[in-house]
Parts: sequence; C-alpha cells; structure tokens
Amino acid sequence: MDNKTKPIDILLVEDNPGDVRLIIEAFKDTKIPYHLTVAADGIEAMNILKRECKYFNANRPNLIILDLNLPKKSGREVIKEIKQDDALKIIPIVVLTTSSAEEDITETYKNHVNAYLTKPVDLDQFINVMKSIEYFWLNNVKLP
Repeated sequence: MDNKTKPIDILLVEDNPGDVRLIIEAFKDTKIPYHLTVAADGIEAMNILKRECKYFNANRPNLIILDLNLPKKSGREVIKEIKQDDALKIIPIVVLTTSSAEEDITETYKNHVNAYLTKPVDLDQFINVMKSIEYFWLNNVKLP
C-alpha cells in the first residue's frame, strides 16, 4: 500500500474518552490521509475486525493502536484472538497502555505485537508519543 495516496485505516481500541480526544488531537495535523475508527472495548474491536454485527461494512484496518486494560474483553485477549486469525494476524498492533509491568511487555511481545508504548502522564510527552507513532507508522512503514 502506498501511504501517500490511499488513506490509512487505523483502529484505535481505547476506553478512556480523554485519551481518545488526545490521540485525535495529536493526529489532527498529519499530512498523511487516514481514517480513524474507535472501539471502546475488546468485544467492539473484534466485531469491527471480523465485520460482525453493525460493522459488516467496516474497513479492514492497516494499523491497530490498542490499550491493554479494556472492559468486556481485555487487550491481551484481543491480541491473542487477532494473532490466531489468518485474515487478521498480519495487521500491525501498537500497544499503547498505562502498564509498564514487565510481564505485560513480555507477554504481548510473545504474542507478536509490533510495538509496546507506555502512556505518559504528562500531556506534552503524550503528544510526543503520538507524534512518534504517526512519524514511524504513517510516514515510514509500508502497511498491509
């Protein structure tokens, strides 16, 4: 996929409305065309990915930004389900979470996530993390 011509579909799986707003704000000035879909929990994320329920027309995302601590179905469960599905497992997953626990980091990498980032508490640092995601994943990486 040519990141410069076709919009990048991003699935953001995040239950905190404040973090969703910050992420949208951080991506606001990007020059890369993108479409952001937000899922507030793990079940909604899987419905979007599998095009189930009201999401039968959902675009398959090129990138997933995923929180680990989600209601209904955790991010850990979502990762395992995605990576066991042949149609979904090629989608890169960037974990963006408050957890800096070594066991979370190790477990998610064992389950083949592509990056693990801890959410900073400082607003400027949070924006910088989001800009780094934008710079690397939207500007430089060739996405499926």
